[in-house]
Amino acid sequence: MSPSLVKKLSTLDLNKMPNKKKPKVYITRRLPDAVETRMRELFDAELNINDDPRTQPELVAAMRSADVLVPTVTDRIDAALIEQAGPQMKLIANFGNGVDNIDVEAAQKKGITVTNTPNVLSDDTADMTMALMLAVPRRLTEGANVIIGANGSWKGWSPTWMLGHRIGGKRLGIIGMGRIGTAVARRARAFGLSIHYHNRRRVDPATEDQLEATYWDSLDQMLARVDIVSVNCPSTPATFHLLSSRRLELMKPGAYIVNTARGGIIDEDALIQALRDGRLSGAGLDVFEHEPAVDKRLLKLASEGKVVLLPHMGSATIEGRIDMGDKVIINIRTFFDGHRPPDRVLPLRN
Repeated sequence: MSPSLVKKLSTLDLNKMPNKKKPKVYITRRLPDAVETRMRELFDAELNINDDPRTQPELVAAMRSADVLVPTVTDRIDAALIEQAGPQMKLIANFGNGVDNIDVEAAQKKGITVTNTPNVLSDDTADMTMALMLAVPRRLTEGANVIIGANGSWKGWSPTWMLGHRIGGKRLGIIGMGRIGTAVARRARAFGLSIHYHNRRRVDPATEDQLEATYWDSLDQMLARVDIVSVNCPSTPATFHLLSSRRLELMKPGAYIVNTARGGIIDEDALIQALRDGRLSGAGLDVFEHEPAVDKRLLKLASEGKVVLLPHMGSATIEGRIDMGDKVIINIRTFFDGHRPPDRVLPLRN
């Protein structure tokens, strides 16, 4: 168990309540062994040993019998499901930062608290963003595929072969300058990129000065001036298709786009068309609008070296997953000790 969890759980006096009934916790996907073991120790936890996605009838049964649901991004916890919850269901402790898979407002109306796992995935996601930012213009997957496909018959280096583009000296436009966006900016600075950003509100002056970042109140204005766009904003109704066909047309000819946030933030059809037409030079995508389905046109573009596609693995580190599990445990234990969970999520207000 991580030191942070030991420290936080020590304040909850778990061992001083041996007779207290353990809450029944239903976990929808398989979690790291260390997390599952601790959950079994602390709670009446039902695990998903086979890691098969839970069916809708299984989720309904869980909402009617368990005290706590621990879903992930692959589970759709909508208003219809929440309405079927039994009176004992009191907490949806999401194993993930984003809660676009949960109808938080419906949960609040039903008297169910929702929590998430913020602040533990920023570095992992930022690392993957930079990896994609390098992979696309430097043609990394194309090069790797040449070696694999050559089956030992690669002919060797040539001065004009597999030429890509450097990223140093280019302008990076970050959409969403929260913790992940800021972490991306810090890394990008080390690669010699000039930082531009669009956000709901301007970051504090000290951070802006440190990153030598340029703030754009107008997303349209920023898109027209940067060479690479990184999507790092949350998925909300307001950000659905934020990068629409019209906005993609504003981007500089030959620009690149990287998305490690949520697929629906980009109009995927419009992106595919822009890549086909050559208006954009490439894209690095870790998320997709209709995932787990991946558009066959994107697969074709990947085979042509125009996109790099990853299976939503931006936060996939064992350290990150254990930290997420720590937060889920703390939120559950705090809630059932009668306190407000540290990572409570409230409905968005317009």
